[in-house]
Amino acid sequence: MLEVTPVPAFSDNYIWLVHGVGERSRVAVVDPGDAAPVNSVLDRDGLKLDAILITHHHPDHVGGVEAILRQHPAPVYGPRGERISTVDHRLGEGDECRLPSLNLRFRILDVPGHTAGHIAYFGHGAVFCGDTLFVAGCGRLFEGTPAQMTQSLQKLAALPANTQVFCAHEYTLSNLRFAQAVEPDNTDLAAFAERAQRVRGRGLPTVPSTIGIERAINPFLRCGEPAVQSAAQRKAGQPLADNTAVFGAIRQWKDNF
Repeated sequence: MLEVTPVPAFSDNYIWLVHGVGERSRVAVVDPGDAAPVNSVLDRDGLKLDAILITHHHPDHVGGVEAILRQHPAPVYGPRGERISTVDHRLGEGDECRLPSLNLRFRILDVPGHTAGHIAYFGHGAVFCGDTLFVAGCGRLFEGTPAQMTQSLQKLAALPANTQVFCAHEYTLSNLRFAQAVEPDNTDLAAFAERAQRVRGRGLPTVPSTIGIERAINPFLRCGEPAVQSAAQRKAGQPLADNTAVFGAIRQWKDNF
């Protein structure tokens, strides 16, 4: 299992410090939207920054890169399909992100939907998925289509069940309220919601989740389930032809929830 340290930023972002395997003092940082907390942790703990990994171009994921590089120069990896001026190594589906100084290697997945060129980093029992998949939720469709996001979520759902899901926001409690509106009789969801309330009550992150948990509780990964399909059709007021249409209906429902 990877050693990963959350660095809270803004009101609900997580920036992730990924420690090297056998090289704990060397790290990669994922989606640093804010430089100040990252530089503070690096300096306080005497950590060596060896890489910056970017999932997509939104400012709360890339806004701190330049200021970090001024104090801690390192190569920057990011999506091939998005214009991010600080990216040195552009990556897409099927590529590998190799970080030999950290003994880390990630497989790149194209997961468009939230943005057109969004990528995820999968390896060592973890996936860093930015704003594509959240605990009990998924990202808004700012640049992509329901079909693209459905395919992206199916790709993530196909990862091993014990894969840890490191998403970029603490949206869990609000996502769970919506999920329970869609599936009020889902007992796995009810039990998880109780645990999440206790965790947040102690001021701790609910992230990471796992792919297995998300398959059981996340309505956006459960568009093939009869209960989700029925709820989506009731909300839409019409039959829905396929899982993509179900996804589109519940994403629109969530946007206005």
